[in-house]
Parts: sequence; structure tokens; C-alpha cells
Amino acid sequence: MVDEAGEETLIRQSLDNYSELEELPYDELQNIEINLLLEGLYQMYGFDFRHYVRSSLRRRILNRMKAEKLPSITALLEKVLHKPGFVEQLLNDMSIRVTEMFRDPSFFSAFRNQVVPVLRKYPEIRIWHAGCATGEEVYAMAILMQEEGLAERTKIYATDMNEKAIESAQKGAFPLKQMQVYTKNYLESGGTKAFSEYYTTDHQYAYFQPLMKENLMFAQHNLVTDGSFNEFHVILCRNVMIYFDTKLQQQVHSLFHGSLIPGGYLGLGKKESILFVPEGVQYDEFVPQERIYRKR
Repeated sequence: MVDEAGEETLIRQSLDNYSELEELPYDELQNIEINLLLEGLYQMYGFDFRHYVRSSLRRRILNRMKAEKLPSITALLEKVLHKPGFVEQLLNDMSIRVTEMFRDPSFFSAFRNQVVPVLRKYPEIRIWHAGCATGEEVYAMAILMQEEGLAERTKIYATDMNEKAIESAQKGAFPLKQMQVYTKNYLESGGTKAFSEYYTTDHQYAYFQPLMKENLMFAQHNLVTDGSFNEFHVILCRNVMIYFDTKLQQQVHSLFHGSLIPGGYLGLGKKESILFVPEGVQYDEFVPQERIYRKR
């Protein structure tokens, strides 16, 4: 069984040249069953996974099927449609949860040194973290903006389709065992303080200060089915679109482009690009090695 981080590694490796992922081999009956399951999720609950990379979805679906000791994907669909609350378990399986604070430190360093100086000219700064999962990168950005003296005029909107992930992110509590990695990332990203100043601990979790949460707004939002809800100076959607097929990437890029102010910034993950943006969606490569783009 491939875990969440290992799965993303597989997807990243296959996207080195931005080619579409090849689906794992499976028979036609299984393909039909997956189509029916995805259609059922959409028709019944409004969650649209029909344009996610199929190989990734198949792996997650089969893992849940085995965990439930079900003989087929059709049996899984029956539980989705008829067992109250079961869809939440499947949604957790299919949501993207791989994240960490100051992930890819060079990205945050570039943001601090090259994007922040431009943001200083705005009296108000709006940042959208789309697909924020459990919020680690959201708190990282809040810390960065505080260190740059911009916290009071910055609003960070953090969204994810998974309601449980949003509830977890709002708590600002992360496993204490992760703090060593997060501290290393923070220092490599250009952090200016002792990272431990930002949280308190018990024997299990690190709790980030209430001050960090003052300018954070968490909400459920589905990139596939929901529209824009504000105009932003920065949109960060890192390591999310690697799970989308080309059609869905184009749809989401249109959403982001329409949500950015002229001259606004889009930040993507290391193995993502603007290669598949639809016609009329135009960016300049602001910091290309870090996948930071600026709307023309």
C-alpha cells in the first residue's frame, strides 16, 4: 500500500516533463464501476472527482474497499449512497492531506525577498490559500507576514473542500514530533526568530499562538464546483493541481486568474506549471524556479 506522501512522490516523478499521468492497468468493468462511484458522489453529495487523475483515485478507492472488506467498487458505491456518514470516510481518503510548515523553504524565501517588497505598497493585502488541507502552510504564511511587519493589514483566506481538514486547521495544533522538521524549514526559509516562540506545547501537540489566528479566515470551498469569492493579491495553490487532469487544471486556472488583481501573484508547487492554462489567461514568470507567477 502506498501512503499519502509516497503517492505524491509517484505523481511528481511522473510529471517531470508535465506529461499526463498514465493510468494503472485495470479491466473495463472496474473502470465502469469507478465512473459510477464518482458520478454517485457528484449527484448525491456535490463532490466532483470526475476530472481527478484516475490512477490516484483508483488507489484510494481500492484502499477504502479493502479496509471495508468489500468485494467490489459497486459495493462501495452502495455504502456511499445508503449508509449515513460513510461518504465522509471516503472523502477523507480522496482529499489531499500531504503538507508541512514552510514546505519547500526556498519558495518561502523567494516570497519573502521578492514578493513581499511589492506587497508593501498595498494598504490591504488579501491572500488565498486554496486547498489548504490541515493548514500548516497557512500558519507558515501568517508567521512570515508578521515578521515582515504586514500582519495587521493582511487577511489570509484558507479553504479546502474537506470540512474536517478545515476544522483541524482552525485549531492550529500540530503534532509535536513534526516541530523539528518545521523548525528546519523555517530557518532555511529565512525565519528571523526562534521558531519555538510561536507556539506552546504539551506532551503531544504544538499549539500556535492565538495571535497567529487573528487574520486567518477558514472556510469550506471546492475548487471543482465553487466560484470566486473575493479579489486577491496572492493565491497559493501548491501541490494540488498535480491531482487534476488537464481539463480541470484549465478550469481552476481560469478561476484563479479571475480572482487575482492585475499584477497579483500565483504560487504553485514544484512540479506544477502554467503550461495548461487556457487561452487568455496570461502570467509573467516572476520567480520561475519557485513557480511564482504574476498576472499581466
